[in-house]
Amino acid sequence: MSTKSKKLLSVVGLGYVGLPLAVEFAKNREVVAFDINTDRVKQLKGFNDETGECSDKEIKAAKKIKFTNNDADLDEPEIYIVTVPTPIDKSNNPDLNAIKSASSLVGSHLKKGNIVIFESTVFPGLTEEVCVPILESISGLKFNLDFFCGYSPERINPGDKVNTLTKITKITSGSNPETALEVDALYAEIITAGTHLASSIRVAESAKVIENCQRDLNIAFVNELSKIFQLMNIDTKEVLEASETKWNFLPFKPGMVGGHCIGVDPFYLTYKAEELGYNPEIILAGRRINDSMAKHAGISIIQKMSKSNIKISDSRLGILGFTFKENCPDIRNTKVIDLINEFQDWGINPIIVDPWANSDETNQIYDINLSDSKELVDLDAIVVAVPHNEFNKFRLEELREKCRVSNPVLADLKGIYKKDDAESLGFNYFRL
Repeated sequence: MSTKSKKLLSVVGLGYVGLPLAVEFAKNREVVAFDINTDRVKQLKGFNDETGECSDKEIKAAKKIKFTNNDADLDEPEIYIVTVPTPIDKSNNPDLNAIKSASSLVGSHLKKGNIVIFESTVFPGLTEEVCVPILESISGLKFNLDFFCGYSPERINPGDKVNTLTKITKITSGSNPETALEVDALYAEIITAGTHLASSIRVAESAKVIENCQRDLNIAFVNELSKIFQLMNIDTKEVLEASETKWNFLPFKPGMVGGHCIGVDPFYLTYKAEELGYNPEIILAGRRINDSMAKHAGISIIQKMSKSNIKISDSRLGILGFTFKENCPDIRNTKVIDLINEFQDWGINPIIVDPWANSDETNQIYDINLSDSKELVDLDAIVVAVPHNEFNKFRLEELREKCRVSNPVLADLKGIYKKDDAESLGFNYFRL
């Protein structure tokens, strides 16, 4: 299967990160696209990607790709790119099971001269401190003598059809100068935006993890402002719009921060810091603020309902959206579940609608049953939690027609509607 001009490449893990990578490389070189999930591989062989990152046309165009869950197909590759998830556990500690398992798997097929590149988000040092020892132990080979490593952090933004894989500058690195140049040249084949060769694997690991820490902290700042301004009866969106008239003001918006990047990556850095004896303060403070926003929103909505003389225990509340972000089917670490839990604590069983979420997954993972949009009738309150395109098409008049009370609550958590327009229709309006 390998060609003389280009080394055979394998991508291990075919989720949001791995699939676009495999498909892009397969335009110019042979690729073994591996995943342990049999159903996922079967799906991709049928040119269907449930994540929505690659279209059937794009998958069909990847003529040199081989989708497989047979690890025997990992015997031939000379370069392995590992793109498995790196989540956190219930205690907010790094869950390294997937990346350790992937390292063991690759190690069992590793040969002299091979390169293993990791793309999973990790704490600085994890590649060489955790993954390399596994590769050495399983393969019996010596690091930087028999095999080599690289790190090139993923920068995929799920659901984003503008800032796609090839249009985002790729950070690259290698375990020695020669490997670093080879890894950089490899990615330069597909990344039209260019590459940035970091001086070491640890620098590349650090750059990735602080990208999301920075965003997390900026969102935490405006979330805290939102809480303060709400106490002052000041509209946060109006304040931000005024502030954004200055050329160097950063346009962050308040909201619930979920997903598998911003809400997870900071804990990787703080875990390593604490392991080294340093107690991070600002990063963890930002995490606490952002993790509190779903509960804050829930209580604020309940208060609004009470002011509208809605009997909480008998109320009908509709939630638009369950995924962690708009126009994306991913439900991992969605903060909408925290919002639902808050409502349930008050005796409300909300009607949840989401055209992007997989109903079987929501039921299996969260014990949540999604409803048909036809059930959004006779409502006392509506929460626009995730602004999918389908929901953005709803006019305020349409939402008002779904309500049965004279002063229903409209919780527009992303601020997609105009406050004055909503209130003119009788809504008791709320936004973060």
